[in-house]
Amino acid sequence: MRLLMTALFALGVAASACTRSDSPSTANTPAPGNGFASGAAAPAATPSAAPAAKPETPAGDAVATAGREDVARTTAAKWREVTIPAGTSLPVVLDTAVASDTSHAEEAVQAHLSRAVAVHGETVLPEGSRVSGVVTDATRSGKVKGRAHIAVRFDTLTPRGEDERYRIRTSTVSRLAPATKKEDAMKIGAPAAGGAIIGAIVGGKKGALVGTAIGGGAGTAVVLSTRGKEVQLPKGAAFTLRLSEPLTVRIRG
Repeated sequence: MRLLMTALFALGVAASACTRSDSPSTANTPAPGNGFASGAAAPAATPSAAPAAKPETPAGDAVATAGREDVARTTAAKWREVTIPAGTSLPVVLDTAVASDTSHAEEAVQAHLSRAVAVHGETVLPEGSRVSGVVTDATRSGKVKGRAHIAVRFDTLTPRGEDERYRIRTSTVSRLAPATKKEDAMKIGAPAAGGAIIGAIVGGKKGALVGTAIGGGAGTAVVLSTRGKEVQLPKGAAFTLRLSEPLTVRIRG
């Protein structure tokens, strides 16, 4: 029995060895599904598409934008507002001549500052700044009564070197012709005296009285036909305006 068992065991071992030698080597068996032997190099895997990158602002554009912002901030910092109080005097020189006998109401008038205007020691309006306005009244002298009159009001100011214009309220500049009553009396009296002298020579005392009346009448006629003096503000005339309201202007610095 032991001998039989040993023989069966030996036959089993031999059959197992034969089975291993007949079976193909797994090392030489192609890998399923790829069509290549294990010893061959496999093709490189195709990389998957990466997500599109977000567009970025070029460095040059970013620098240019930052530069413009810096310039804007610098420019804004160079300007500031200053208020010129009411009552401030503005010394001006007239660039447009006006006169009671040649000018008309609403006629444009130009002038300029003869010197700079300062607030707390700081110049806010440079010399030469333009001042504009209009004639508000131009009245000729009357033949019998009524003195000549001219008036100008300035309402716009433009600092020298700038295009910005400011509305201003100022005192009115006016001139009134001098009275001529004494001169009129002399015009009447002189012919009267001359008539009296001539009348006295011709007809004595009675003639003097008649001559005075005739001479006086002639003098009165001269006065009635003659206008009084006119008044004018010539080009280059200097005077002072006064601000009626505060004025806020922009200055550099």
